Amino acid sequence: MKELQKLIAIKASLNMRFVEREKEIEGMLISLLARQHMLLIGPAGTAKSAMIDELMKSIEGATLFQWQLTKFSTPEELFGPLSLKDLEIGLYKRNTSKKMPEANVAFLDELFKANSAVLNSLLTLMNERLFYNGDQPMKVPLFSVIGASNEYPEEGEGLDALFDRFLLRYEVDYIKEQTNFLAMMKQDEQLKEVPTITLEELHDYQELTEKVIIHNDIYEALVKIRQELSDEGIRPSDRRFKKSLRILQAKALLEQRGVVHTDDLVILENVLWKTHDQKEATSLIVRRHAEDAVIRKLDSIQAEAVELFTIVLQQHCVDAGVEASQKLKALLADLMKLKETHHTREEAIEQLLSKVQLMHEEVLTFLLEPLYFDASAKVREFKQNMSSMNYKL
Repeated sequence: MKELQKLIAIKASLNMRFVEREKEIEGMLISLLARQHMLLIGPAGTAKSAMIDELMKSIEGATLFQWQLTKFSTPEELFGPLSLKDLEIGLYKRNTSKKMPEANVAFLDELFKANSAVLNSLLTLMNERLFYNGDQPMKVPLFSVIGASNEYPEEGEGLDALFDRFLLRYEVDYIKEQTNFLAMMKQDEQLKEVPTITLEELHDYQELTEKVIIHNDIYEALVKIRQELSDEGIRPSDRRFKKSLRILQAKALLEQRGVVHTDDLVILENVLWKTHDQKEATSLIVRRHAEDAVIRKLDSIQAEAVELFTIVLQQHCVDAGVEASQKLKALLADLMKLKETHHTREEAIEQLLSKVQLMHEEVLTFLLEPLYFDASAKVREFKQNMSSMNYKL
């Protein structure tokens, strides 16, 4: 999609600047496109706030609110001080200028140190995009809250609802690969200017995200994932599954597609677990369903079709041609069934379908004119190009 090139350039630029942070950068962009919240869990010094800063530099006109929470944090720090002028006339209102209710993106560090004084307002603002200022609800321009914490919330601390508001969750660690560590150490801080988009363009991308198509095979895969998770004692809420659809749409758009593919499901390994000890099992189940069985089937069909056609070329035998014709016809029938049931792979199926049809037509021509393969320059060219035949994924 040509209109997505600026977004892809931003992603590439951030990946170049922050090594071993490809998944987290993808998550941040997806959270913005999907208007959902994201949590980063890991030690200090892993570039969490730096990634947010650079991302926000790439969106002209967007406002960022950053704050580090402590157990002593007050509502004033996040939502603004009480307006003395309004108090004089009996109104209990806050001055929200430059505070979280006026931000497009909020970055809250040490998130789980939030106390009950700020928790309720924070939950309402995140979930409903509303801030109750006085007696009137105020609609906020918030796209995403990106939270950071060095640790998971402890049980019994009353933070379960806050933790649940973060649809995307990533564990961030120090750089593992030595070569990447060296690249980070040698990296020039004065890198090229980050590509930018306007706030209006981001709105356009968000609208495009909502239009990404989800076919029935994706819904069916989600039903199977839900059942397998339940069998393991992992039970994400219905709300989390519903909101995960927007994550899938954003993932597909970031891959420059207008349709969700099976392999997009892999992003849900960062969505569907509730506790840390469920993370590995969730990942295994999600990844098993994200493996694209259709593409494996197409690979198998193509390999068989090429083998059949090669036998006819080499043996130059009518019996071999008859057998190849029958088997190629069966492969065409298999492709037609795949096309009917897997709309997300329609383009790849169509491309392979046309190639197998061409091979079948060539074999039929040979059966009608046995000398065809000796005389036809077209088929000689076909033989030369056969090894490079492949459908586009």
